[in-house]
Amino acid sequence: MGKEIRFQVQAAGKGIATHVVSGDHQFIVDEPAGLGGTDSGPNPLEYVLGALAGCEEATAQMIAQRSGFQLHGIRFHIEASLDPRGFAGVTGARPYFQQVHVHAVVNTPETEERLHAFQTVVEQRCPVFTLIQAAGVEMQAHWEKEIPA
Repeated sequence: MGKEIRFQVQAAGKGIATHVVSGDHQFIVDEPAGLGGTDSGPNPLEYVLGALAGCEEATAQMIAQRSGFQLHGIRFHIEASLDPRGFAGVTGARPYFQQVHVHAVVNTPETEERLHAFQTVVEQRCPVFTLIQAAGVEMQAHWEKEIPA
């Protein structure tokens, strides 16, 4: 087994908004005003979806470089659904995503078969994708090819 990589953040909250520091980076996690926040940043679950897009992109680029897959970029549109009863404490309702739908437009001259195989490897190795999947969330992903101009 390789050497373990560790991650850490520091955070301080005021009301619902939370100021997060990760190394040299800072960001705000908040909720819309209608949910008691100040709308000064994305909510926690929007950050999860953004992390999924960023992680899939980084994983794809790393795999492409190492495998010779020609990848010129990916555009993601990700949606998720949540049963709010889980957050409200209703027994039997999960307080996290029920489903996540990933739509990726991949700029590549590779064949559809190679793209499908590439998608499979990316999803197997992407830490955020597999983390969400391990929670029992239904993951639906559709990757489509866009031919480079």
